[in-house]
Amino acid sequence: MKKTRPITLQNSPLQYAPENELGVVFLFSHVAKKLRFKVEKIRPQFPDCIAYRRSGNVEKKVRIEFEFKSSNFKAHRHDPDDCDCIVCWHHDWPEAPKKLEIIELKRYFGVGVKIWIQPAIKDQWFHLDENDKLNWALSKQVTPGDLLLMYRCVPEKSISEIFRFTGELERGDAQWRDGKCYFGKIERVCNLDSPIFLDDLRNHRILKTSYFVRRNMQGNLLVSEYWSYLYEMIIQRNPKVKKALRQYAPELI
Repeated sequence: MKKTRPITLQNSPLQYAPENELGVVFLFSHVAKKLRFKVEKIRPQFPDCIAYRRSGNVEKKVRIEFEFKSSNFKAHRHDPDDCDCIVCWHHDWPEAPKKLEIIELKRYFGVGVKIWIQPAIKDQWFHLDENDKLNWALSKQVTPGDLLLMYRCVPEKSISEIFRFTGELERGDAQWRDGKCYFGKIERVCNLDSPIFLDDLRNHRILKTSYFVRRNMQGNLLVSEYWSYLYEMIIQRNPKVKKALRQYAPELI
């Protein structure tokens, strides 16, 4: 039995976030007009939906496949040449063919991608060194797809890895202190060969005044409003990770 319930949605005919493809179809019907789609048919075979969307003076046919997660398209072995668009709840397939338009519905219902700085004490570093998938203590406000900038605390004091939250939250016993906390599955997005150090943040013209720098990076820190500055610093020092972070570019979230 699940110990948590799905995220509450905003301005939605569905009270909570969908948990399967049927929920995606239902929510798409609510935003199709906003996205300028005219739906011709929904059908049981691939692709799931045939719709039209105005492009200039004509209406262009759009073949749509519904998936709960965009990566399911690949798992189901669908042919990208027979589809134009994936409509999903959660986009977790950064390597998706560029010809496929990806519409991530959660962004239309108040559940956009968030960026966190996630502390890791020295005793936890070996987990980051040895594993690409982990179960990690997180804020209860994280949602699938959120990006986690893993901050290695003293003595290193640097952001050296980036992970994403991929699973559901569960509440359990904390391993490093008394009491309970929330845990969730995370997976590696990339490593930073040139880490971002706390001193770098303290010397940045904007970030030096941020609440998380003034708090010395303690706690689960929501830093979405500063992501454009952090992203710029990360890419300047680590240009090779730009592809891995493509879907998290500030202009896209």
